[in-house]
Amino acid sequence: MGKAVLIPKDEQEKMKELFKINQFNLMASDLIALNRSLPDVRLDGCKTKVYPEELPNTSVVIVFHNEAWSTLLRTVASVINRSPPRLLREIILVDDASEREFLKASLENYVKTLEVPVRILRMEQRSGLIRARLRGAAASKGQVITFLDAHCECTLGWLEPLLARIKEDRKTVVCPIIDVISDDTFEYMAGSDMTYGGFNWKLNFRWYPVPQREMDRRKGDRTLPVRTPTMAGGLFSIDRNYFEEIGTYDAGMDIWGGENLEMSFRVWQCGGSLEIVTCSHVGHVFRKATPYTFPGGTGHVINKNNRRLAEVWMDDFKDFFYIISPGVVKVDYGDVSVRKALRESLKCKPFSWYLENIYPDSQIPRRYYSLGEIRNVETNQCLDNMGRKENEKVGFFNCHGMGGNQVFSYTADKEIRTDDLCLDVSRLNGPVLMLKCHHMRGNQLWEYDAEVPGGSGTARGTGVSLAESRDCLGWKSPPRSQSPPCARCPPCH
Repeated sequence: MGKAVLIPKDEQEKMKELFKINQFNLMASDLIALNRSLPDVRLDGCKTKVYPEELPNTSVVIVFHNEAWSTLLRTVASVINRSPPRLLREIILVDDASEREFLKASLENYVKTLEVPVRILRMEQRSGLIRARLRGAAASKGQVITFLDAHCECTLGWLEPLLARIKEDRKTVVCPIIDVISDDTFEYMAGSDMTYGGFNWKLNFRWYPVPQREMDRRKGDRTLPVRTPTMAGGLFSIDRNYFEEIGTYDAGMDIWGGENLEMSFRVWQCGGSLEIVTCSHVGHVFRKATPYTFPGGTGHVINKNNRRLAEVWMDDFKDFFYIISPGVVKVDYGDVSVRKALRESLKCKPFSWYLENIYPDSQIPRRYYSLGEIRNVETNQCLDNMGRKENEKVGFFNCHGMGGNQVFSYTADKEIRTDDLCLDVSRLNGPVLMLKCHHMRGNQLWEYDAEVPGGSGTARGTGVSLAESRDCLGWKSPPRSQSPPCARCPPCH
């Protein structure tokens, strides 16, 4: 029933050594049955839903590279045991040039004993998740393609709601709720139906709370799918023909990273939709580090992929990505003319439409006056988030012109924001903090009240002026009834 595995103390050293192989507790995984039972974590309303008898069938494509035997085959077993046979056309395992001996002949012999057709395709050289998935998709025969990672566990009733939604609208790309399988104990923990996918200025995928506007659209029925701006990318189903029509994956991307956002933007901007089907649950082992190597290095690969998606889909809003990560512009991202032609042929909408209609609460503001550094021209010091997090003070540091922590936007809502944090003066005579942007102005309202040649001026918040400090923002501000303070720096306290 998905309970945690606890390793005895006298075996913990061995456990730690085995952990390094796959970056999860291999000893715990090997102690668990391949067909272990799991709790039914669905909402009560999902358990009584009735789905059409006639649903499209699916090919399940699973890419693996040096995966552990127990996690890979537990994934396969859960797909077979918890999918109605009429709906499961086949399982395709794509081996991305694994080096481990047990993933060769032993795996071939094992899958021959399974009741469902399981095919193994082998890449001749390490090609990465994206190209390996393209190989599996091209070989698939099902009406729907379902992509899963190699360390998942499907739960009771996981497949029917995904296929039913695609039957309703073939241009809907659907994801299950992704439950958490502990990398330490392999305990199965239900994920939340109150989160959906977003991203930050660095184009990192992030989970955020489902906004009230989406709850209102669903009229409070949590069993209805959630429209999500982006998907995590590891687990989803898509109509096979639509996958080809919409442009499959960008084959110019390398290995892994950015492909989930690229597909998310493309689906929404080109007339499709992306949803989390809250009645479908699939568990996934979330690791704190990757055990895999990336040719060229992880950073280079992901930067290249992100540049491709930014150049093709984000229009001028790509500047948010480039200014916070200026080194990215030096990365060779290859030829994107084919992808731009795809966008043209599909008559896709601009990125501003996506921000306005699909992700209005994005960290990238739809309308803004300025994007860049906030500089004290006399001292050559810049506003700097100092790498701090929510509810911590913003600071000043020597201007370095390298973007990163010194990038802020002044939005049309008169916020000064860095990613999803806004400068906030919520305490009288207190410091300027970075708090979650609430879009209600108030303590996060900043007036840029003067502009002189050269672009300098004074930004004033609730009794606080950014022009007044040489070293910090933790100064005592004068009462608002007083005339504006002089330009000299008051002492920090």
